[in-house]
Amino acid sequence: MLNAKTIHPSSLSREEIAAWKALVVAEPAFASPLLGPDFAQAVGAVREDARVVVYRDGDRIVGFLPHHRRPGGMARPLGAPLSDYHGLIAGADSGLTADRALALADLSVYRFTGLIDPHGVFAEASSGESVGYAITLDEAPEAYLERLRAASPKRFKNWRRLDSKLEREVGPVRIEASDDPAVYEQIMDWKREQLVRTGVADFLRPEWTRRLLGDFAAGRGDLRGLTLALWAGDTLAAGHFGVVQGGWYHPWVASTNPDLGDYSPGQTFLMKAIAAMPGLGLTTYDLGPSHDHYKRHYAAPAQTVGEGTATASTPAGRLAGGREQAWTLAGARGAGLVASLRRRLDAIAVTELSTAGRVRGFVEAVAAQPRRRLAMEVE
Repeated sequence: MLNAKTIHPSSLSREEIAAWKALVVAEPAFASPLLGPDFAQAVGAVREDARVVVYRDGDRIVGFLPHHRRPGGMARPLGAPLSDYHGLIAGADSGLTADRALALADLSVYRFTGLIDPHGVFAEASSGESVGYAITLDEAPEAYLERLRAASPKRFKNWRRLDSKLEREVGPVRIEASDDPAVYEQIMDWKREQLVRTGVADFLRPEWTRRLLGDFAAGRGDLRGLTLALWAGDTLAAGHFGVVQGGWYHPWVASTNPDLGDYSPGQTFLMKAIAAMPGLGLTTYDLGPSHDHYKRHYAAPAQTVGEGTATASTPAGRLAGGREQAWTLAGARGAGLVASLRRRLDAIAVTELSTAGRVRGFVEAVAAQPRRRLAMEVE
C-alpha cells in the first residue's frame, strides 16, 4: 500500500539516500546532478522550507518529490530557479499518479517549469514543453567540432575569425578551471550587470542563492562547484560557473567581459570548452533549456522538459486549477507578453522569500518590460 512522509532534506536516512541514487542510476533521464539527493541536501542547507516527500509501497521506497513547501499546500521546484531540471524521482512501477502523489504528500498544487517526467506521471498537467540541450562527447572533441563546422560552416568560419582577432589584439586564448575567488566574483558581477541591463529577474540577489552558489564554489565533495574561465592573455574574457558530479557539468552562470563584446567571447568560450572537456574530466556539458537560438549550434537536444501546474482533487487543488485556467485564457502559454509576465512572476515567487521582496520584484518586473522587449528583439 502506498504511503508517504515529508521531511527536510537534512533528515534523509542512509537508506533513503541510497534508494534515491539507485533510482537515478536506473533511469537515464534522471542523470543530471540537479535531480539527486546531494543537490537536495545542499539546497536544504540554505532553505528551511526545503522538503522531500519519500514514497513507499509497503516497506519499499518507490519515489521522491523534492520541493519547497509554500503556504496553501503549494509545492515549488526545489532550488528553483537554479533547478533547471526537477520532478518526481521514481521508477516506472511506482504506482504513483499525479493526484495520488500530491494527496499522499498533503499538497494541493505542484507548479513546475523544467519537469523531467520519463514515466508521464504529470503528463496531463503539462501545458507546454521545451528542450534541454547538452554537449555529450562520445568521440574525440576534434571530431565533434568538425561536425559543428560541417553543419554551420559560415558560423564556424566567423568564430575562427573572432578567435584569431582576440588572440592577435588582446592575447593568447586559453580556458581553464579556476579556484580563484576573484575570478568567481568577476563572473558573478558581470552576470548581475547583464541581468539589470536586460531586465531579467536577478536570481543572484537573494541571500539564499548567493549562499548556495558560494557553498558550491568552496566545496570539494562529490557534487561540487566548477568555475571555468576563458583568458585572452592576462585578461579574463568569459566564464561559466555551475556544479559538476562525475563527468556531468551543469553551468548556471554564463557571463562575458563587456569590454570585449566585439570579439563575441561567449562563442569562443564554448568552442574552447568543448575541446577542453576530456582534460577537465567532463563527458557531458549540460547547457539546460531555453535560449535555443545559440545552444542548438553547439549542443544536441537531450531532454524534453515540461511546464505546467498539477493540482490535487481537493477544494484547494480545484481552486488552484481555476487560477491556472484563468492564466491560460489570458494567454500565459506561448511567447507573448502574458506568458513572459507569468514566467517573471514564477521567478519572483521562487527566489524572493519575503513579502517585501516579492512586491519589489513585481514592481521591477513591470518597469523592466521595455528592456526585456528590446533584449528579445536583439536576440
